[in-house]
Amino acid sequence: MAKIVLYYKYIDIQNPEDIVSWQRDLCTTLNLKGRVLVAHEGINGTLGGSTQSMELYKKAMHAHTLFNDIDFKESPGSADHFPRLKVQVKKEIVRLGIDPALLSAKDAGEYLTPQQVHELINSNPENLVLLDTRNDYESRVGTFKDALVPNTKTFREFPAFVDSNAEALKDKQIVMFCTGGVRCERASAYVKLKQVAQKVYHIQGGIHNYVTQYPNGHFKGKNYVFDGRIANQVTNDVLAHCDHCQVQFDEYTNCINAECNRQIIVCPNCITSYHNTCSTRCLELVQSGSVNIRTLPHKITLESFSTL
Repeated sequence: MAKIVLYYKYIDIQNPEDIVSWQRDLCTTLNLKGRVLVAHEGINGTLGGSTQSMELYKKAMHAHTLFNDIDFKESPGSADHFPRLKVQVKKEIVRLGIDPALLSAKDAGEYLTPQQVHELINSNPENLVLLDTRNDYESRVGTFKDALVPNTKTFREFPAFVDSNAEALKDKQIVMFCTGGVRCERASAYVKLKQVAQKVYHIQGGIHNYVTQYPNGHFKGKNYVFDGRIANQVTNDVLAHCDHCQVQFDEYTNCINAECNRQIIVCPNCITSYHNTCSTRCLELVQSGSVNIRTLPHKITLESFSTL
């Protein structure tokens, strides 16, 4: 038996290097894979391993004075969904691109539990805005019904989206959401800083906790995750379309041109006709034999975690 855990905590850490050394030793001893990012502002991790190892990891974390109240979110998976272990010191535990000294999670919006969010959406107030703080490839396969989706390429683009859409957020009750909640902490602080919204909320535990409690609720499609699973099915709604023929489809793959390796959505018919490539250009390169061909079904990259 095995599982994947997702967690974070914004907490002042005086010596991130010491925490990184401890985490690396702990994860290595327990044969865990995934990534742990540590900064002066806190810790952010996603790890996979055996159930026994994950329980020992959680026990060690809860025994630490800084991390004894961390909320671990669990889902089916294993260490095999990660290529390796990556434990690093970063300036931010999520790359918003704003110095944490200037924008702190301590100024975040108000938490709403999944139940409170569900009831608020059901009540359908006229000024409610559900704001997706994730990137376009995440919201493409799943999001809350009628959510405002920024279609950003990286989280660092989110502040500019808020700046250019201040009027749309004016006097609104804003409920912000992301995968596990970590992005919404500082993102909601930024929206509050603009002083345009009537109220700024974010979901405690993010999409993960909401769909765990309401699997047939207001979130539709798939919840994108940053490991080998790619996306977890929540409902049978298919929000995305094939990049080639535009038929409804929501399974991600990667361009078989190893130099490209672009993450794409391609239906079974186009997988065949385009030989699992993202474009005519890559198809021509693959057919000419002038590029290396990716042999794995999907390239898992831990580097993408730093852009969450």
